[in-house]
Amino acid sequence: MRTVYDTLSFVDKEGKVLSVKFFVSEQGQEPVRKWLKEELTQEQRGAVGDDIKTVEFNWPIGMPIVRKIEPDLWEMRTKFQDGIARVFFTVQGARMILLHGITKKSQKTPEEALDTARKRLRSIKFGR
Repeated sequence: MRTVYDTLSFVDKEGKVLSVKFFVSEQGQEPVRKWLKEELTQEQRGAVGDDIKTVEFNWPIGMPIVRKIEPDLWEMRTKFQDGIARVFFTVQGARMILLHGITKKSQKTPEEALDTARKRLRSIKFGR
């Protein structure tokens, strides 16, 4: 459990506990940024952005917005009128790194999406 001192040591001048970074592939692409721009409506992007901001300013945070999947891997959960978005991320120091994003209509997260997030996490932790 973090102490108040630990929390304060991560807060930046804007009051954020975490700064958000996008995972960058070996080809220099940012798949989560692309997903946000190409697959979500403006309203959905706003909802995901609001949840990211909530995590940035309030980390650590739990359900209903964030669920820990396994060590070093979390999912941020955003509900829409017609579906659900999941953004998988890791936290390294004071950085929230967005690894993978999906939209879905059912509660179950596809194993393929988790595998993609795990692969990207490994590439960050152990190099490419």
